[in-house]
Amino acid sequence: MNTAFITHTDCQLHDMGAMHPECPQRLPAVQDQLIASGISDHLLHVEAPLATRAQLERVHEAWYIDSVEEQSPQRGIVHLDPDTAMCPASLNAALRAAGAGVLATDMVIAGEATNAFCNIRPPGHHAERGRAMGFCIFNSVAVAAAHALDHHGLKRVAIVDFDVHHGNGTEEIFRDDERVMMVSTFQHPFYPYSGTEGRSERMVNIPLAAYSGGVEFRAAVETWWLPALEKFKPEMLFISAGFDAHREDDLAMMKLVEADYTWVTQQLRQVADRHAGGRIVSLLEGGYNLHALGRSAAVHLKVLSGL
Repeated sequence: MNTAFITHTDCQLHDMGAMHPECPQRLPAVQDQLIASGISDHLLHVEAPLATRAQLERVHEAWYIDSVEEQSPQRGIVHLDPDTAMCPASLNAALRAAGAGVLATDMVIAGEATNAFCNIRPPGHHAERGRAMGFCIFNSVAVAAAHALDHHGLKRVAIVDFDVHHGNGTEEIFRDDERVMMVSTFQHPFYPYSGTEGRSERMVNIPLAAYSGGVEFRAAVETWWLPALEKFKPEMLFISAGFDAHREDDLAMMKLVEADYTWVTQQLRQVADRHAGGRIVSLLEGGYNLHALGRSAAVHLKVLSGL
C-alpha cells in the first residue's frame, strides 16, 4: 500500500488578496518539491471530495455553516475576521479541504492506503465551532477526527499539532470529548494567545519561547507528548502539519529545520505502529515561506511513505 496524497485544484483558487501570506502558491510549492525529490512517484494521488453538511455539523454549529455559506461572495472579497477572507472560490476550497480529511480517514481505515497527507488550504485548526479566525474557515482536522469517531466507531483518536500557532479551534471543539487527546507545541506568547490555561491529561499543549529550536522542541515531544500518547493508546493519529515553526518562516520566531520534522514524524509513526495499526492522517496547516514549506512537507511525506 502507498501513502495517499489528497488535494484538489479548487484549494488553489481560494485567494484572500495580494500579499496575504496564506497564498495559493503554497500548494504548488509542496507538489513541486515532491516531484523534484522523486517522492511524488511513490504516492497515491487522489482528488478531494466536497465535505457534506452532516460531516461539518459534527464539529461546527449549523448556524455557523449557514453564515459562511451566506457570506460567500459572488465577486470580490468578504472578511470573516481581520485575518480570514473569502473570495467566490473560497467556500468550495474549504469544503474540499474538509472533504480531503474525511476521504483520507476512509481510505486509511479501509486499508486502501497505509497513511495519508492532505495538501489543502485554507488551513483549519483555528476555526472553532462557531467562529472563523486565523486564516481558517472549517476545522478540517476536527472534521476528519470526528468522522473516525462517529462514522467508523473508533474509541480513541489523537490529534498532534506542531504548527507554530496553538490550535485553539481544535481544542475548543474536543476539550470535553474523552475520546480525543490533543498534543501540541506552539510559540508562546503568540497568536492566538491560548493553550496555556485549562490544560488536562488529554490536552497536552506545550508552549515554547520565541527562538526555540530543535533541542527545545524534541525535549517537549519526548517529555510530554510521547508518554501521554503511550498512556492514551490512540487507535488513529491525526496530524495538524503546520511547518511555520521553520527558522526561515517570517510569520513566527521559531528555529525548527527539516531534520526536526523528519524526527517528529518518525516518532509519530512509531506511536501509530504500536497502537493504531500505523494509521495516520496528516493535514497541511501553516507554512508561509514557500521554499521551507516545500522542503519540510517533503521530508514529512518521505517518512510517512517509508522511503
